[in-house]
Amino acid sequence: MRAVIQRVLRGSVKVEGKIIGQIGAGLVILLGIGQDDGAEDIKYLAEKIVNLRIFEDDDGKMNLSALDQRLELLVISQFTLYGDCRKGRRPSFSEAAPPKDAEKIYENFVEEIERYGLKVETGEFQAMMDVELVNTGPVTMLLDSKRNF
Repeated sequence: MRAVIQRVLRGSVKVEGKIIGQIGAGLVILLGIGQDDGAEDIKYLAEKIVNLRIFEDDDGKMNLSALDQRLELLVISQFTLYGDCRKGRRPSFSEAAPPKDAEKIYENFVEEIERYGLKVETGEFQAMMDVELVNTGPVTMLLDSKRNF
């Protein structure tokens, strides 16, 4: 699994002009599912994300997590995180999980992250979505459950 984590003041996602998910301060999580992803990947990324210390403490150091601060999370599926652009000009998505498999893993990830007791909002799987966010810092992190980066 791959995730782009953005520290935000607020974020929202719309489908057909209607807001379907919205958060205040917290994290926007763009989540890509690979062909070989499963339960271990879900647990690893969920635990890593909620405990990632990318929020400032009283001394201005990144020392607090979303869990420490009881912040909100917006999780949006994004298969294009598995786009391979190394050859040619059209990305290859051959490493992305098929939609049917990816949807179940995405739902399981959302369930796992909800277990931490934080407010979790989502996008709509396989929908054309408009995502708006105010990235504060800016702080953006890349995570990969296979630890490729």
